[in-house]
Amino acid sequence: MQPRNITGESFFCWDGDVLVVNILGKPSARRDAIGTPYGNQLRVSVKAAPENGKATDYMVKFLAPLFGVRVADIEVVFGRENVNKQLRIRSPQQLPPVFGPPP
Repeated sequence: MQPRNITGESFFCWDGDVLVVNILGKPSARRDAIGTPYGNQLRVSVKAAPENGKATDYMVKFLAPLFGVRVADIEVVFGRENVNKQLRIRSPQQLPPVFGPPP
């Protein structure tokens, strides 16, 4: 079963022990933060500027400890230089509250 947000659209799903997350990134933000779901994406803001994928690299470093994984356990499937991204997080040890209660 795929968890869903309040609008009924899913921003994440599981592929075995890999968490697949659709992201709507906001670079050059005032602070680093995981926001709320927006349709089938999760809003994530980071302070880094969008220069040659640096904001995405920064986002991965920001998210890794929130999921209890190493940076190397997060793969950017697409969107390294775009606000629309998909991440694959291998064997997350914890989930931020926006993901709801554990399955």
